[in-house]
Amino acid sequence: MRTMLVIHMDTPKASQMIENNEMAQFMRSTLERLRPEAAYFGPHGGVRTAFVVIDLEDPSQLPSISEPFFARLGARVEMFPVMTAEDVRTGLERYASS
Repeated sequence: MRTMLVIHMDTPKASQMIENNEMAQFMRSTLERLRPEAAYFGPHGGVRTAFVVIDLEDPSQLPSISEPFFARLGARVEMFPVMTAEDVRTGLERYASS
């Protein structure tokens, strides 16, 4: 299932990782592991935030996805299903024909 991760990073922890030159490697290895459809970064709610779209194949993946962000970045992590424009069109067509 296409899933949006919103990762709100703790500012002191993220700043420390940046100062220690650890953030780039952490993000690179994490994105290689997650193989996202898309990943965007910017401020949201006053903190560094990542917006990452992944394919969540099974709920048992939740700990392995979220735990590195909790442990390394003290992050708040949100996950929710999302659709493309094509998915919305298909869903609405199914709804209309039911």
